[in-house]
Amino acid sequence: MEYIRVGTDYYRVVDRPLLSGDTINTLVKWTKGEIITDYGKDYIADIPKYNGFVTMPSNINYEKEIKGFYNGYHEIGHELKQGLFNRTESFLKHIFGEQYEIGLDYLTIIWQQPTQVLPILCLVSEDRKTGKTTFLNWLKQVFQKNMTINKNEDFRSQFNADWATKLIIAIDEVLLDRREDSERIKNLSTSRTYKMENKGKDKIETPFFGKFILCSNNEDNFILVDEKEIRYWVRKVPSIIDADENTELLEDLEKEIPCFLNHLNTRKIATPKKSRMWFSKEEIFTPALSRLVKGNKTNLEKEIIEIVNNDFFRFEKETICYSASDLVELLKNNNIRASSSKVSEVLKSKFGLLQKNSSYKRYNISSMLYTKEAKTFIEETIVKGRYYEFKIESFE
Repeated sequence: MEYIRVGTDYYRVVDRPLLSGDTINTLVKWTKGEIITDYGKDYIADIPKYNGFVTMPSNINYEKEIKGFYNGYHEIGHELKQGLFNRTESFLKHIFGEQYEIGLDYLTIIWQQPTQVLPILCLVSEDRKTGKTTFLNWLKQVFQKNMTINKNEDFRSQFNADWATKLIIAIDEVLLDRREDSERIKNLSTSRTYKMENKGKDKIETPFFGKFILCSNNEDNFILVDEKEIRYWVRKVPSIIDADENTELLEDLEKEIPCFLNHLNTRKIATPKKSRMWFSKEEIFTPALSRLVKGNKTNLEKEIIEIVNNDFFRFEKETICYSASDLVELLKNNNIRASSSKVSEVLKSKFGLLQKNSSYKRYNISSMLYTKEAKTFIEETIVKGRYYEFKIESFE
């Protein structure tokens, strides 16, 4: 059993179980008298002594004691060695697909530069047996006590000492569909410090370097994401073709960890740094992100998009203008009730449109009877007033 003394206080190092089934390595205050009762007076002299706590992440040049302070980051216990990691390479190509090199860079950065800010990685799929949970469990074996796998309740709890000092914070079966959830995780993903809170203790400001990984079976709305959000890297993971035959996949991956980490230790990062989260928005964009953004839209937004897209097709125009009242009437035809002020609010906040005040063209389909045949044509009306301009390239 390991004990330490920090300042004038004694602590016992324990592995405390979490709701998720994971455990967290933590320090529990212990009295000097109880230690003497259990082990005798002579035991006290051998307990390591530190001036205070500090958290300094390093996977390559690890130090437990930094200038007399106890390092809360944990040493990685793997003994690195040269060798092949074919099973790991195949599995990571399955997870990251066409973005495999970026995925490898992502893992290399976490290993070599643990304080570097990175995108929020989201692995999603409605399919079964995709390997998402296996990926989390494998990463947990790689980074050991420096990673935690949480449930939604763990993240939402006001007591965050369980994960606030971890390098990787994973949330399995995530459903953070409240605005405060998404704002919290966005802010944390680029934050350098965070106030850690434990039960019965005051908040302590601590360095924050956590990387978030979210896994979900819900592809449409497991978290609220704005249209212009650049912090999320969302990947749809397909099913593993021979999943039933790979019952020992995690064990096979675990055997290759020393060789894989040896590769990360010396690997050169291929992607140049282009933003504070290293990768550019274009590099981490995927159709799965578009689906998530679309799934986050309100019914009113979706109806407006449907109306505008239909009119682009019907009138064969690349630019169409509407007043808020025009859209209110069109929405009413689709049994959607909305006020002009609500429509204007959505157009400004969600579509980023600015209201103009001048003349604009309003289109309509008209028909006329020629002998026995009815023909249709586009009718144009010049209207003066306040309107919003929609361009087809924004809706393609």
